[in-house]
Amino acid sequence: MSRPVTLFTGQWADLPFREMCRLAQSMGYDGLEIACWGDHLDVEKAAKDPAYAAERKKTLAEFGLRCFTLGSHLAGQCVGDWDDPRLAAFAPASVSGSPQKTRDWAIQQMKWTAQAAQALGCTVVTGFMGSSIWKMLYSFPPTTIEMLEEGYQSIVRLWSPIFDVFDQCGVKFALEVHPGEIAYDYWTTKRLFGVFQHRKTLGLNFDPSHLIWQGVDPALFYRDFAASIYHIHMKDCQVRLDGRSGILGSHLAFGDLRRGWNFVSLGHGDVNFDQIIREANAAGYQGPLSVEWEDNGMDRVFGATEALQFVRKADFAPSNVAFDASMNQ
Repeated sequence: MSRPVTLFTGQWADLPFREMCRLAQSMGYDGLEIACWGDHLDVEKAAKDPAYAAERKKTLAEFGLRCFTLGSHLAGQCVGDWDDPRLAAFAPASVSGSPQKTRDWAIQQMKWTAQAAQALGCTVVTGFMGSSIWKMLYSFPPTTIEMLEEGYQSIVRLWSPIFDVFDQCGVKFALEVHPGEIAYDYWTTKRLFGVFQHRKTLGLNFDPSHLIWQGVDPALFYRDFAASIYHIHMKDCQVRLDGRSGILGSHLAFGDLRRGWNFVSLGHGDVNFDQIIREANAAGYQGPLSVEWEDNGMDRVFGATEALQFVRKADFAPSNVAFDASMNQ
């Protein structure tokens, strides 16, 4: 078994799509997890115009690439967040300044994303869902149980009609458990699945880099949620709590060496990928291993090329024979 290794294009959206494909081919990737922003994918066009979807598939084929997954993190964040001026960076200027117009735009984008995935032959969309209660992470001013419950219920109300379209298209949504989301660690993930009554449309994009700095064991997280893991991000994180730095980041930019943790290129951090591959094998995961490359201290082409080599070496098939079976007489 050799799982395909793909590259998430979200951190490369400054490049035109064709250039992205050429670069990914030159580095040796099997395919792309296409981000739904920049020039990489217009989800409305892909949902409505068969010629546009066909052109994207033709370009991928020209460079020997496949696409298993779309990434819709920006629009997804705008669905669940509310009245955050930072969302202006994700949404078009036509809705800027209006929380309701921003949310309405995002909901429609997510519905088109499901249809775009279907048009491109993808069965999974990765992304974010947003959260109206992330700002209540630390309970001061005091946070009531009712406030938190309403935050979860609002996500159910907002996303259920979106998931209905996903179901119609035969596509699943894989939430990336992440700070800023309604589910950002182990227990909030369990709570999210509970409020959705374990609807199969909703699963996970497993990314160990967002767990390890919080003190959550990525391998145990994988084991407990294995049935709901629809996609895997290969991404590393280096944790350096040196007595000065803390896990909250201190409002220091990513890459600042004073931070308590930083995203780093694969193999340069503290994630135990051997354990993760073993968990994926035990769960029977056969989907892509998608490199989400983030490291502000390293050239990205060098890093993404090295990361691909790391994944090729780290991935292995499960055994089909017990090593001690030949000892029986």
